[in-house]
Amino acid sequence: DVTHVFYCGLAPGGTDDAKTNVTMLKNVVDAADAFAPRLQRVLLNEGLKYYGVHLGKFKTPAKEDDPRGGAIFYHVQEDYMKARAEPRPWQWVAIRPDVVCGYAFGQMNLVVLIAVYCAIKKELGEPVTFPGKAGAFDKLAQVCYAPHLASACEWAATAEGAADQAFNVVNGDFFRWDHVWPQFAAYFGCEFGGVRTVSLAKEMKDKGPVWDRIVAKHGLKPTKLEDLCKWGFGDWVFGCEFDVMADTTKIRQAGFHQVVDSEKMFLRMFDDFKTMKILPSYE
Repeated sequence: DVTHVFYCGLAPGGTDDAKTNVTMLKNVVDAADAFAPRLQRVLLNEGLKYYGVHLGKFKTPAKEDDPRGGAIFYHVQEDYMKARAEPRPWQWVAIRPDVVCGYAFGQMNLVVLIAVYCAIKKELGEPVTFPGKAGAFDKLAQVCYAPHLASACEWAATAEGAADQAFNVVNGDFFRWDHVWPQFAAYFGCEFGGVRTVSLAKEMKDKGPVWDRIVAKHGLKPTKLEDLCKWGFGDWVFGCEFDVMADTTKIRQAGFHQVVDSEKMFLRMFDDFKTMKILPSYE
């Protein structure tokens, strides 16, 4: 019997399709409520668009009780969850991660995008440059390691003190691109070339043959460039000319104490991609 629901759905139309996103959640929760008599808790995955990060500069570090930012379907979903759960024996909880870095390809996965970008630069014999805006290079940023998010979701779904509220979840530290980008270049054995603002969506549009050459030369798992990265997502992240910070004090005080070193995470995941034969080992 179903006891917990972890809702991570996103409509094919993305975050702009508010109506479908809300309807999808309602369909799942209504079915679980009707046919899962042992249901205990429903977990909703949201994100920092809850605070308006997609609209520009916002209050940081963002706290769970900050005013909502702009119009986004997360607000409607959460209001529905609160109202739906109130008279029922089950509880709700919401998790708000940011820039999830994991092992899924072809998604909004920043670490894959960075790794593939650096590998292409190396193959072309070019310096690794920061492709974002100059004003974003020294701003504070954050990410969330996917296994860390999974652990937080498990905690939030089962901890007695987590019910009927929302929690920010990121790695728990912050970094600046001007510090980590030279590390990325060094990892790939390339010179760091500073800031060179380009549109990755345009810059990488004709790099498919370069990636095919990398795959063939190094005996990698057969992949196509267009199936690995969403370059427009990189353009957005690297174009944020303001700090992006979520306060994680609440979830730590409630009992979830795990943290991840983001700088080490990037390099460790590059190693993992080598093991997976997605990246060349360069040995």
